[in-house]
Amino acid sequence: MKKIDKLVTNSMGKRVPSEVNGKPAIPFRGVGKYIPKGQNYGATVASCASFPTDGNKLVGSLKESLVNAGLNNGMTISTHHHFRNGDLIANQIFDIAAEMGFKDLIWFPSASFECNSYLIKYLEDGTIHHIEGSMNGSLGRFTSEGRMKGLGVLRSHGGRYQSVQDGEVHIDIAIIASPTADFFGNANGIDGPASCGSLGFALVDSQYADKVIVITDNLVPFPCVPWQIQGNYVDFVVKVDKIGIPEKIISGTTEITKSPDRLYLAELTARFCEEARIIKDGFSFQSGAGGISLAVSVYFKEIMIRQGIKARFARGGSNKYLVSMLEEGLIDYIIDGQTFDLEGVRSMRENQNHVWSSPFTSYNYHSKGNFAQLVDVVILGATEIDVNFNANVVTHSDGHLLHGIGGWQNCLFSKTVILTVPLFRDRIPVIKDEVTTVCGPGELIDVVITERGIAINPLRKDLIEKTKNSGLPIVSIHELKEMAEKFCGKPASPIFTNVPVAVVKWVDGTILDTIWQVKPSE
Repeated sequence: MKKIDKLVTNSMGKRVPSEVNGKPAIPFRGVGKYIPKGQNYGATVASCASFPTDGNKLVGSLKESLVNAGLNNGMTISTHHHFRNGDLIANQIFDIAAEMGFKDLIWFPSASFECNSYLIKYLEDGTIHHIEGSMNGSLGRFTSEGRMKGLGVLRSHGGRYQSVQDGEVHIDIAIIASPTADFFGNANGIDGPASCGSLGFALVDSQYADKVIVITDNLVPFPCVPWQIQGNYVDFVVKVDKIGIPEKIISGTTEITKSPDRLYLAELTARFCEEARIIKDGFSFQSGAGGISLAVSVYFKEIMIRQGIKARFARGGSNKYLVSMLEEGLIDYIIDGQTFDLEGVRSMRENQNHVWSSPFTSYNYHSKGNFAQLVDVVILGATEIDVNFNANVVTHSDGHLLHGIGGWQNCLFSKTVILTVPLFRDRIPVIKDEVTTVCGPGELIDVVITERGIAINPLRKDLIEKTKNSGLPIVSIHELKEMAEKFCGKPASPIFTNVPVAVVKWVDGTILDTIWQVKPSE
């Protein structure tokens, strides 16, 4: 069982550990209140004298590369999730580690998916000590039941980059699955039979890890152009038969909703943006990967055609809906951090105005600005929202951890943040007195739109003024909560033990909230 010596109270009144997996932790102090001093961490210094003079870094197998990289007990191993549920590499890494008898490894993925539930057996036998990354589906449930040996650590995409850059996480070995690479280690995700689009999530791993392994199923002669990963950072290259299933990049969260109620909700969101005069010539927008958020893009397109305007850029996750807008001249650029379907992959390969980016340029809070703050409006989802506009995206109403944060937290710094949610799911209200887990402070969330009403944060007096005579169903957040409870009643709160199982980090590396073990049913 995890030993927690001390809990402290952060600025949101949440009890959080002062130490996480043996390292000191800083409690959340408020938005913009924590700014680190100085330069905390630099990448490992290497020399060309350590590498083959002919530049050929090929080794015979993934196992050989891990042995050459010095795999050992307690190391931090990183992977990326550009293949989403089609990843074929992460599980193999820990098969090899278990076969060699290594223990207490830390897995540092940019995200996990249900295909990685295979790794539960290695969490049980001690091969993996804990996960620092999203714990989706079965992995999340395993964590919520208190079965993981260490504390899970949840970060946003930008927070992951920040944690490595700031020295919170030291990556011993990074394994980068690359759809195309050359023997020197230059790599990209846009070419090859397993093309997945951007490799931006793996950029920080390549820059800061002690040892970097590129593994590919499409080895091309030097140079691999364009390169999204530079071979100068790479120690070993491995050629295998297959690294991923690109068709499984698409998951249930990257398909547009077919529900009439949800489509109405998306249409209402687009109407709000039009009435609030957010949609105008040269504006920018981002929508999330959920079915409702994707549908909003379709309604944006209709408004833009009707008004005869276009957007300067759209932030991706790219998908077929954004690609169609780019190709029809409704968007000048897609700035893409993650490719959500195969049309996005094709577009990135063929269209120079479809630009790949990384969490450093898009989201890193400890940088000299990032793209998130330049976006006029972002459309996101949530599992729960409370009457103070605080929102949750990682746990459900039963307390179980089932999702990661992704880029959600980072997007809260956009100029207008809209959460589109159904008023209730499975007869359980989405609007509550208090969310189970705080992932985003309410001061950064501007509008909550449901199929039965729109609540504007009182801090956004400008939006209230612009929409007061619009005919839109504007209500208070408290009225939305009362409507939901009228239909569903007030649900019982989940019951937790006093044992922390994971923490939610804010974008600056401080601890925003604690996820507690769900009490087993008797």
